[in-house]
Amino acid sequence: MAKFDIIAATGCPTGIAHTFMAKEALEKAAAERGLTIKVETHGQVGVENELTKSEIAGAKAVVVAADKDVQAERFAGKPMVSVGVSKALSVEAAGKLIDRALAAKGDDTVAAAADVEDEVEEKESIGHVIYKHLMNGVSHMLVFVVAGGVLTAISFLWGITSFDSTASDYNSFAAMLKIIGGIAMNLMVPVLSAYIAESIGKRPALVPGFVAGMIAIQGLPVNAETGMIDAGGTGVGFGFLGGIVGGFLAGYVILLLEKVFAGLPKNLDGLKAIFLYPLFSTAIVGLVMLGISGPMAAINTAMMDFLKGLSASGAVVLGLAIGCMCAFDMGGPVNKAAYVTGTAMLTEALAAGVGTDTYNFGTNFMAAVSAACIVPPLITTFAVVVGKKYFSQEDHDAGVVNLILGCTHITEGAIPFMTKNIWPVMPIMMLGSSIASILTIMFNVHDPAPHGGFLVLPVVENGPLWVLAIFIGAVVGGILFVAFKKYDFEKNQKAAPAAKPVEAPKAAAVEAPKAEAADFVKVENVFVAEDFASRDEALSFVSNQAVKAGIASDADAVLNAFLAREAEGTTGMMEGFAIPHAKSDAITEAAVIVVKDESGVTGWDTMDGAPVNVAIALLIPGAQAGTTHLKILSKVAEALMDEDFRATVKGSTDAAEIAKTINARLV
Repeated sequence: MAKFDIIAATGCPTGIAHTFMAKEALEKAAAERGLTIKVETHGQVGVENELTKSEIAGAKAVVVAADKDVQAERFAGKPMVSVGVSKALSVEAAGKLIDRALAAKGDDTVAAAADVEDEVEEKESIGHVIYKHLMNGVSHMLVFVVAGGVLTAISFLWGITSFDSTASDYNSFAAMLKIIGGIAMNLMVPVLSAYIAESIGKRPALVPGFVAGMIAIQGLPVNAETGMIDAGGTGVGFGFLGGIVGGFLAGYVILLLEKVFAGLPKNLDGLKAIFLYPLFSTAIVGLVMLGISGPMAAINTAMMDFLKGLSASGAVVLGLAIGCMCAFDMGGPVNKAAYVTGTAMLTEALAAGVGTDTYNFGTNFMAAVSAACIVPPLITTFAVVVGKKYFSQEDHDAGVVNLILGCTHITEGAIPFMTKNIWPVMPIMMLGSSIASILTIMFNVHDPAPHGGFLVLPVVENGPLWVLAIFIGAVVGGILFVAFKKYDFEKNQKAAPAAKPVEAPKAAAVEAPKAEAADFVKVENVFVAEDFASRDEALSFVSNQAVKAGIASDADAVLNAFLAREAEGTTGMMEGFAIPHAKSDAITEAAVIVVKDESGVTGWDTMDGAPVNVAIALLIPGAQAGTTHLKILSKVAEALMDEDFRATVKGSTDAAEIAKTINARLV
């Protein structure tokens, strides 16, 4: 059985994007550290790459990056870090989590190396615990909402009253679709409540959780004539908010009962599970939920009135609030709050029936939320197509894929673009989403389906105007994004030569003799016909060749030095050139190694997005950092500004000619 240094579990509320983005980031971060890792994912299709007991037992440390229950109790006793999934979406962040997990085992040397800003107690905060339980309920609820909402919306294709047997547009198949959709939608609150409870109290909490959710739907039944509690009467439900309260109540009641019954003999465990827990928890939770039904109904009504009040303030106010929330963290807690509110409003709208004010407001609100969620990925698509030269090839490919993600209502594809430049990319995304939401409200668009993006366009009222609103938001945001990338690109272009006058005096104090500089690039250190699958493979090749040539003593140390520099900022330049540089005590003499790959090394970020054909690698002993290092780097950067130099080095297959051309510029 294979053993892993690190094991991890990831999971987000929807189980679509964040789950797998965190997995990829953790795997890359572990690889950079020379560690083996296995990541278990809790996605919408279930648990994949499941960890075995032996793998858990053999791991050095555990990283849990999840906003839902991933059965973390399996890892009890292991060094562990547990955070929200949004804390592991970049390789840098994931690396810090791995460092913290390793430090948690008490190794002083590892702990000292951990970033100071991350030196916090390895115990989940109360806020994250509550959020994780809530999102466990939301993740299970969403599939019911989507299935029920879309089926109900499809039934409207035969007519808005096609489910009514007394209406002129009645259709029996449409009526059946609406029945099925309505049942699924009505299960939303009970499922939400039950799985919040399950996250807290495990399986025994499901029963009181479902009961709490059902009570939240119907409220406290009262006889209209007597005004007294009556099982045959009617009540006022307190919906989505009540489901949340009921879920937490049910979960913690189970934890309380576990303590109360802890003293019972072990042989009564079966009785506890099948009789005592469900009986007492259901009675306690049910009585409390019925008791608070009046105040909860009032709170629920006040919340809905507040949202309608925002609408009364005008489309701009409501649309701005929706757009900013949806684009703030793109699939994170704030985004989910807006989306879940939208689904709650839609549920009430569908229950109220077509043509009512509640229906019109709820479906309009849902349309605005959907528009705001669709826009951010489309902004990146527009930007990488229109401003292609300002993006790396990796970003360009991701932006193209985001066209599909955006059109299907998956916002998370825009996250990697935002994490690279939170300012001003986040405000740009928020502006684009807000424009789309505001226009959607102004255009009186109604969306009776809670998910699906443009796939549900046939059931959207004023669908063409909805598409127009989204298009305008994406284009405005895309233009601003391209403008920022253009500014950033031009600033970086100017930065390299501008740095030379500042750094040249440092190098001049200990400048090497010209004869020495002319011998930096040796013919045997120029490799003209290589084929690399990735940047890291190319740098590994250079590191190994350095050891073979006697330039360095430890290939791994040199490779780590190269990668550390790349982590600070890519050394990819323009027109197929890169100037990677490593400073390490493992390097015994300053040298330059040149590698050429005619097909191009992909995945190496460059200023113009082109793959790297020529890497002029600088290897500098640690003692000469800031002296010889700056001198050579300055000379190479200056040479790359010369078109003749670039043409000669890139076009030649003669190692001697390439060495001579580069050496001439180092004198």
